[in-house]
Amino acid sequence: MSTSHIDFAPRSLRRVIARTGPLTLLIGVTGMMLCVSAAVIGYGLLVKSEARDVELQSLRTRIAARTQPVTRAITISDVQANAVNAVVGRLNLPWHQVFHAVESATPASIALLELTPDAKQHAIKGVAEAKSSDEMLDYIARLGGQAFFRSVVLTRHEVNDKDPNKPLRFQFVAEWERDTK
Repeated sequence: MSTSHIDFAPRSLRRVIARTGPLTLLIGVTGMMLCVSAAVIGYGLLVKSEARDVELQSLRTRIAARTQPVTRAITISDVQANAVNAVVGRLNLPWHQVFHAVESATPASIALLELTPDAKQHAIKGVAEAKSSDEMLDYIARLGGQAFFRSVVLTRHEVNDKDPNKPLRFQFVAEWERDTK
């Protein structure tokens, strides 16, 4: 005959633990420890991920602030605007055409000493020397004959007595059209 287990004790955790074998208890405790450690590791990864998301958002905000164009109203006084326009006018002189016109009109007998641009008047002021008044007048006429210049005017002349050759030093102003590029 077989033994029958009669147990009238109410079911409880203590009773289940008492009736469970040691191997089953070991497996259960190990499983519980693995679940708890997985939960702790998962929580740590979640905290790190949230911290990185906050840092990433902060970096995106800083990058966006740096890459946005800075628009400031710049006010320029009339004096500054006139100075800038004067410089731009000097830089936009038609140097190539000026030099070509002067070079093609200047013979070997004329010594061109100085050319000074006047951007406002669209003119150049020049100083040159000639051996005679005929050469001087011929040179002024040749400059005036250049298509680039609108007018060429002799402004001053004098004989240089200190030089043994006694050259005739003269000054002129040559103007060109305002719309010449």
